[in-house]
Amino acid sequence: MIMLEEIGLEWKHIDVDIGLGEQFRPQHLKLNPNNKIPAIVDMEGPNGRPYAMMESGAILVYLAEKTGRLLPTDVLKRYDTLQWLFFQVAHIGPMFGQANHFNRQAQDNQYARDRYNNEVLRLYRVLENRLGDLPWIACDEYTIADIAAYPWCKGYSERGVDPTAFPNLMHWLDRMEARPAVQRTYRMAAEIRARMAKAAEGRAQIDIYDTRDNAERLARATSR
Repeated sequence: MIMLEEIGLEWKHIDVDIGLGEQFRPQHLKLNPNNKIPAIVDMEGPNGRPYAMMESGAILVYLAEKTGRLLPTDVLKRYDTLQWLFFQVAHIGPMFGQANHFNRQAQDNQYARDRYNNEVLRLYRVLENRLGDLPWIACDEYTIADIAAYPWCKGYSERGVDPTAFPNLMHWLDRMEARPAVQRTYRMAAEIRARMAKAAEGRAQIDIYDTRDNAERLARATSR
């Protein structure tokens, strides 16, 4: 959502409530066979035809190349941006996600909480060191690497992170949150959550953390 707001393309949000299991609907699985969100459909894709994409990192690269925005054309800056985008995809997303799960849903597993919270601190330190040399994660320009990392990094307080130990990171978060596109996205996200919560009232929820149930739902949805 931040990327779409930054590049100024016309777009529409389609609500997919994973708490209701809507990610297993056939129409969504055609867009994202991995039964996850997000997915996009570019109605003016390659060769002028609709084109669907999954995976946030790939979507960011696609939108950047489509518009010529936020992925530098300078060769070194471009590869620096891709490196740090993949750093988010391979490290920040998976490790922060596991930390979130054990901090919220499995608080009795101290080993797992320590393991992932300590790795989160290490990853914050990697970013802190990087941002000591540059105003943005990838280079001296704001890029898709910043957009990818920000939504994961902003929730540092619930992970026991002392902000005074990461001053460069805090300054970067301030710069991110000062951007009009980020502020618009916050407002839209609140509206989307409220709308989806109202639509879900009185409806049965699934356990999105039950991986066996998720696997069985996918198998049923795709059986022929």
